[in-house]
Amino acid sequence: LRESAQCPEEDEKAFQDTTKYSFFNTNNLWVDLVALKAQFKKNDGALPLPVMKNAKTVDPRDKASTKVLQLETAMGAAIECFEGATALVIPRSRFAPVKTTNDLFALRSDAYTLTKDFRITLASERNGVPPDVKLDGMYKFTDAMEKLIPNGPPSLIGCKKIVVEGEMTFAKGVVVKGTVTFKNSGASKEVPAGEYEDKTVEL
Repeated sequence: LRESAQCPEEDEKAFQDTTKYSFFNTNNLWVDLVALKAQFKKNDGALPLPVMKNAKTVDPRDKASTKVLQLETAMGAAIECFEGATALVIPRSRFAPVKTTNDLFALRSDAYTLTKDFRITLASERNGVPPDVKLDGMYKFTDAMEKLIPNGPPSLIGCKKIVVEGEMTFAKGVVVKGTVTFKNSGASKEVPAGEYEDKTVEL
């Protein structure tokens, strides 16, 4: 099981090629506690997991701050410790990863629904494909993203791709369809309520 942190920078593009790597780890593990206990006894109370290094900065909001290396182990790699470990293949519709504010932006929209048994799934109208969200780097952190959508995210149920460039806020009642890019090069402006379809919007 290969993690992105184990991928050399020059291989990153190929690593993200879904035509080459069509299966992804969803970070859900079911472990037999008896087998786990046996591994702990065998390995002096720890699992022999590979150590990965991630280049970071002390202040993640300031790329000029002191550079550090974060050492971590990936729990998914533990499958190699258990003989007979196997994987369950699930459809993309059951997997809603949130690793970036791009993912969170989409998840908070009407492109996803909450089922009666409290599962988050893509709306049926999406046909199993989530909207492609590309937020400006200034919205990397959740507090900044919250300022972008003080009235909640725009409707993305009919959106193929949304790109946000520059400082802005979305008014209540914005509907995005197809591929739409919102641009602003100056002080923060509001995206007015309305329907936007297959266009670039200069604020």
